[in-house]
Amino acid sequence: MSRSASRRTDARTLTVYSRGYCHLCEEMIAALRALRGHFDFQLEIVDVDEKPGLEQRYGQRVPVLAHGDRELCHYVLDGPAVTAYLSKFR
Repeated sequence: MSRSASRRTDARTLTVYSRGYCHLCEEMIAALRALRGHFDFQLEIVDVDEKPGLEQRYGQRVPVLAHGDRELCHYVLDGPAVTAYLSKFR
């Protein structure tokens, strides 16, 4: 799976903390990419296994979707909550 990430420092950047062998991570990322057709946001994907502090922080709780320091959901995409959150930026 390709792990391209946008490093743009933008208020509309959502971060998915994930790992390479995680099917839940792949599903969340795919769902978020589909949402990009309806909302203007950047997606940053961070592999927690590449950064010891992040692996310790998130452990087996990945994927975690965050906006800055605010965690929006984990394990599966909470579509209604994320949609409501993104609607604030319109």
